[in-house]
Amino acid sequence: MATPNSVLRAVRLGLLMSQDDFARAVRNAGTRVGQPNDANKRLIQRWESGKTAAPRPVYARALEAVTGLPIESLGFTSVPVARISGDGHGGHDMEPATSLIPAAPQSETQPGRPNHSGVWLSRYEYFSSGRGDAFVGQHYVVILQHGNRLTVRSLPGSSDSPLTMDLEIDGHVATGTWTEQTATDGYYRGARYHGAIQLLVETTGRRMTGKWVGFGKEFDVNTGPWQLVFQDASTNKATLAAYNKRPEA
Repeated sequence: MATPNSVLRAVRLGLLMSQDDFARAVRNAGTRVGQPNDANKRLIQRWESGKTAAPRPVYARALEAVTGLPIESLGFTSVPVARISGDGHGGHDMEPATSLIPAAPQSETQPGRPNHSGVWLSRYEYFSSGRGDAFVGQHYVVILQHGNRLTVRSLPGSSDSPLTMDLEIDGHVATGTWTEQTATDGYYRGARYHGAIQLLVETTGRRMTGKWVGFGKEFDVNTGPWQLVFQDASTNKATLAAYNKRPEA
């Protein structure tokens, strides 16, 4: 049975797009980059359900343009080796591409496993050596769970600095990585920071608390507290729109 692409779905939901909206954006991006495509809602459904393991090269560049992420980071079980050349005309992506590099497999869902999918409030603390003070970073994020993997993407209106996390759950411990692209007009002038994170999942399943570790501007390694607090189990368009705002201080 096909393994759903929860990463792509999380990215789409983070962009506050329906499947129709996303297909339209992929078509428009293809036109802009000179590689027209025929993306439609059915194609997006096949990608997200895992029935199509990878996009054909004609779609890969458009997907990167729409999401701002490399194709390797969009959760496909295989990725195209090379981009298509020429005018890039192509039909619907109904079968996996023939020239593929295998990507990491996704875990199967296990019966009885708590599901942490939904909208959460992400809150971390950090010390700015340049400003000599401690600060707090907050985002509303969408979490999608498949098996023991959690895909975390911030809602665009919750912060000028997009945040992503990829976590793996083992019992009551979540371990993984985080990445934040700071605002271009902010203090860190668009710098990209990333690191590791480990969280303890409370027995209620409504809070995860732990610490992050990452590099600093002074060639040092920093750490600080991080927590995720559950807000809503729904990931429909209306719920995401309601949380597409800056969290209260």
